[in-house]
Order: sequence, then structure tokens, then C-alpha cells
Amino acid sequence: MLTDLNLDLSASGKLSNVAPLLIDRPAGRAEAIAEIKISARGVNMWYGSKQALFDVDLEIPDRTVTALIGPSGCGKSTFLRTMNRMNDAILGARMEGDILFDGTDIYKGNVDPVQLRAQVGMVFQKPNPFPKSVYDNVAYGPRIHGIALSKEALDEIVEISLQKAGLWDEVKDRLQDSGTSLSGGQQQRLVIARAIAVSPEVILMDEPASALDPIATGRIEELIHELRENYCIVIVTHSMQQAARVSQRTAFFHMGTLIEAGDTADVFSNPLQQKTQDYISGRFG
Repeated sequence: MLTDLNLDLSASGKLSNVAPLLIDRPAGRAEAIAEIKISARGVNMWYGSKQALFDVDLEIPDRTVTALIGPSGCGKSTFLRTMNRMNDAILGARMEGDILFDGTDIYKGNVDPVQLRAQVGMVFQKPNPFPKSVYDNVAYGPRIHGIALSKEALDEIVEISLQKAGLWDEVKDRLQDSGTSLSGGQQQRLVIARAIAVSPEVILMDEPASALDPIATGRIEELIHELRENYCIVIVTHSMQQAARVSQRTAFFHMGTLIEAGDTADVFSNPLQQKTQDYISGRFG
């Protein structure tokens, strides 16, 4: 059946004059997966003849920050991109296995990748605001998806999204300035506001603070902590310290294989696998 996209853009969860996005989901979803937002089952990924992921099984809980850690080239970002089909745009990319989003396999049936990416948003390593005004950066998604049915509704979405991204007070008098005129940390928060504006259920972050200074990094980490109350967040990070600070769950990848996943405190303090212990202790990386 068709299920409305949850538009959680205000404290009451209600927003007038807004049209819902729709995505096909099966009726009678199993209650056992109610708290699991994304489930990967037997995921293998190739770029041409090179295999990048090997039989990955991982469950991503809702309203939780899950950190993907591991050395460069281990498959973290590749796996992250499977969750909103960003790999579809890469020539020669091929995936086998299942990625379930709220129980629906996003690679089967009639799931629209464009609508999927509205519900599973993405924030990249380098801030990438559009060469448009601050306002138009945030308003872009609601406009193209037909979410806001009036100028007043669009204004409300922009303001609330910027508030949720912790940016409103800094830019409320600069809404017509170019998004590229903001500082690096502000640009990254603008990109997060742009993702929030279409009311996603999941936010994927690919090393969102690696290009930022320590102060801006701290603000992004605070923001991640605030956002997890309403969103499922998956973050790729090269920093084990950052993973320990922001996440509740951690998954360790090595050479395309998921070695270990569990509560962050357990993975860092009492890992089950020797490879995990070796990586965390700095023996390789």
C-alpha cells in the first residue's frame, strides 16, 4: 500500500499546505523489524570486475547514530551509498543482496530512487551548497518534490529546517546571500538543512566534518547528537574518536568485509574480533 512520508517539520509534527511524498511499501510489515530502519542482507558490490563489498549483513536501528569505521578503501562509503542507491550513478557498479528500508527492498519492485533519496538523505565529505541563495538551497527539495503548496508553507519549511540544522540565527538576515558565501562549517550545516527540508527518515553522512576546523567539527557533532532524536543517522568517519563521541552503534569494515558490529562502547572497549582490536589499538590503519 502507499504510505505517507512523515513530515516532521514542527514541534507538533503538523505543517499546513504541504503535499506528502509517497513510496510503495508492502502491507502487513513484520513487527520484528519495527525498530530497525535499514537492514542489509548478503550485500555484495562490484565496480566493474573489482569486488568492493563481501556478504555484508548489518541492521541499522532507528533514531540512533551508527558509525562505519575502518581504514581507507575498506568499503565504508561504498556501503553507505547502497542505502540510497547512489551507486546507481556509477558506471559499471553492480550490487547483489537486499537492502530493506522499513521492510521494503529498495532495489526491487517499483521504488523510485528519487523519492527514496528524499527519505534517505545524504551529506557528503565536502560541503556542496548549490550556487543559489541560502533560501533557495533549502527550498530546492520541497519545490521539486511539490511538498510546499504555498509560499507561506515554503517559508516555514526553510525556517524550521535551518533551525533544526542550528543555522537559523546565523543566516536569518542573509537568506538571499549565496550559500557559497558562508563559512565551511556553515555550508555543511546548510547542506544538512537542505536534506532535512524534505523530511527524510534517514540521514547518511560521509565524513561530514573531515574538511572542517575543530570548532566547526564540534558544532557538527553537537548537531548530530540533536538530530538523532528524530532521525536514523549513519556516519562514515575516519576518526575513531569521533565515532566514539557521536555514535551508539559502530560497524568495523576491513577490505570490503564487515568484521564486527555492536554497541559503540563494546566495540571500542571489548571487541570480539582480533582485527577490530588491532585497528582500534593502532596496529594498522
